Amino acid sequence: MPRPLGELEDAVMTRVWKWNRPVTVREVLEDLQQERSIAYTTVMTVLDNLHQKGWVRREAEGRAYRYEAVSTRAAYAAALMNDAWSQSDNPAAALVAFFGMMSEEQRLALRDAVRIVQGPETPEAAEAATDTGGDTARENPGSAPEADGR
Repeated sequence: MPRPLGELEDAVMTRVWKWNRPVTVREVLEDLQQERSIAYTTVMTVLDNLHQKGWVRREAEGRAYRYEAVSTRAAYAAALMNDAWSQSDNPAAALVAFFGMMSEEQRLALRDAVRIVQGPETPEAAEAATDTGGDTARENPGSAPEADGR
């Protein structure tokens, strides 16, 4: 996984992701200048660095380039979370601590995401969940981690 973006790289990528189209250095510069004083060459260097790191692809247009994101901000965030989680010596404890930091809105979003990843619930699975008080792990071993971490 690539290293986390620096502050200026993130500011540039935020615009590339938000606009969701090929952008020029000039466009990014003009938008950034609404918040800070920054030079054209600085933005050009940042976009070149992002290209070298694989965050953007570029296509020549005259004497300049148009830059486009290689992946989404959501994919970037997911990669950061996965990298942090995989570095933990106790991934289950890390997840419990992370979930404890979440707002109710974030926990609801997490539940929705888990439902999406697991796919549509079949009538049989719904019935099994009702019959076992919601514990489908016995009927569907892949639905919950075992105590030994499998």
